[in-house]
Amino acid sequence: MALLQVPSSAGERVPPPPAPERIKVEQLPLPPTAPSEDEGACSRAVNPRGTGCIVAHWDATQLGAHTRDGRHVTVSMEFAGAPAAPDPASIYQGRQIVLIKTDGRTFPGGDSWKCMTCGIPVENRQGISSNQAEPEPFPDGRRIRFGSTVLDCGRYPVTSSRCTPQRTHLYPIRWNTAADGSGDGGSMREVRLHPDGVHIGFSSVSGTGGRFGQYGYLGRLEFNPQPATGTPRVPRYDVTRVTRLFDRAPDKQPVHVDPKHPDRLVFDPRAQSVGELRGFSKDGREVFYVGYSHESAHIDLFAADLRTGKVRRVTAHPEYTDPMDSSPDDKWVVALDTRGSDRQMFLAAMRGVPPVTDLLTTSAVSSVRNNQQRRFFQPYLIDRYGDRGDYAGQQLNAGDGSPGSVSDPNWNAIANPQWSPDGTRVAYAQRLVSAPSCGGINPLPCPESTEPGGRHTRIMIAHLTDREPTRTRHVVPAPKRIHWGEEHVPGTPAPHRPYPPEGTYTMRGVKSGKATVEIVRDGPEPRTVAVSYRNFSDDGKTFLNGKESVTRTNLSLTKHRLDWHSDLVQTGAVQAEKKTSPDGFHLTIDLFQTYFEATGTLTTTVNGRTYTQPANGT
Repeated sequence: MALLQVPSSAGERVPPPPAPERIKVEQLPLPPTAPSEDEGACSRAVNPRGTGCIVAHWDATQLGAHTRDGRHVTVSMEFAGAPAAPDPASIYQGRQIVLIKTDGRTFPGGDSWKCMTCGIPVENRQGISSNQAEPEPFPDGRRIRFGSTVLDCGRYPVTSSRCTPQRTHLYPIRWNTAADGSGDGGSMREVRLHPDGVHIGFSSVSGTGGRFGQYGYLGRLEFNPQPATGTPRVPRYDVTRVTRLFDRAPDKQPVHVDPKHPDRLVFDPRAQSVGELRGFSKDGREVFYVGYSHESAHIDLFAADLRTGKVRRVTAHPEYTDPMDSSPDDKWVVALDTRGSDRQMFLAAMRGVPPVTDLLTTSAVSSVRNNQQRRFFQPYLIDRYGDRGDYAGQQLNAGDGSPGSVSDPNWNAIANPQWSPDGTRVAYAQRLVSAPSCGGINPLPCPESTEPGGRHTRIMIAHLTDREPTRTRHVVPAPKRIHWGEEHVPGTPAPHRPYPPEGTYTMRGVKSGKATVEIVRDGPEPRTVAVSYRNFSDDGKTFLNGKESVTRTNLSLTKHRLDWHSDLVQTGAVQAEKKTSPDGFHLTIDLFQTYFEATGTLTTTVNGRTYTQPANGT
């Protein structure tokens, strides 16, 4: 199936797709697996050096990023089975931050890993949270940011043997959200260091007024040795000069009423729509994010220039894209994507449908990507110009799919992939599908792990063997002010995203035809969106006719029900249909639990190939 081309910058020539590369994938060594999580289970018989064992279960590890020297990666790792104190090995317990060698060498003690947070004195780790997500080294090589905490080795690199627990301090990161500076600050998720090492980007979920919302933010990290307000009242990093990456003006939204023609609805692909923040370009100029769909039911990556606000679409495949990392020269990305699994195709395979019902469906559609403890991500190498023609990137771990192999479809990638500083390698993590997403009443049997101790996680390195080392681009510091965003004012709630008023509108195709759009609101947001297409075409090659409507019921802040009716037909260059069963398609899903549960059917057929929805619970 041919893909729509990702628009390039003005005047930029889009080259032919790149040829496939030779890629060799290997696995990084991890600590032994604990026979159980009982105290003392990690005995000297299991680990003779007494440097810990990790749990076997699904979320034992999470990959961070490469260190500045390119010879280590940071990993968040859960240890278990340690003996009781005062045994020296008692420190290897619980969730910890670990360095793992990527070059086959070992640390002075003989292990290929080194626990960075194990054994840090209590007085050196005051006020920190339990969040240890996405550990990433600072550009200075002496600090690591994980969750909302900064690990600091003082004047020593984190990779040095002189970076000992006694010399290491953990400092909390606090984002002030109270007008008087009180409280413990706001919650931050998907935190990412800006390449300048001074700013951070993050997302925050808002539930004000019973409405779910998520915004991206950019702020400056400033060390505060003696805070006078807020908690924790310990030396910490404060996030200051915070900008919400959002413009609340109604005509700045992707779908809005035409200011000159109040009976018309328009879609503006140039609008910034930062939802979940995913990182930055290596030169620091762009912020990557999951944004509002450019085609109906698509979940794609976008980049916005921090200074100009110019938006660039990074991916355009109908499947779901989310975790990603840009190469050191910003000429490539590695994205974790469900492409190849057909997971989202029953929703998104019909191309060129304007994202109008997406006013209601985006959150639920994005949640179909997982089934609880089963992922469908695989790592894909995509050049800067993105999906185009028949080019949909190159899977890093392609193979025969045999059990336990690097291409075993039951081993799926988890956030986030990470390039090495020289651009010749990509690290990524995998998890093996686990109960209840397999076994029991689930029609998918649980596969048996072939990893040591039956471990359900592993860390992989893909070597791009045809590539020569490259240099990271010159880093441009984040701007002091982002004109297309708005200042975060502590004490004020996050805004509600504006929606078009209730009414009936016309949306015109770029080349021909039109759509009649009816919006029914339930208070401040739409409840029902119904669209009727007549010879609608943006490219002048494929023409859309038919009707589609969606009604959303919010069962809780994060659990939605969609009542979906579709009878769409495309003709011309593409022959396609998107149809629901006579009584409609009814999907209930929680945005974080991601358990698929539906009645009725939604089926999409494109040029003779049919895509059907997954069975409940799979």
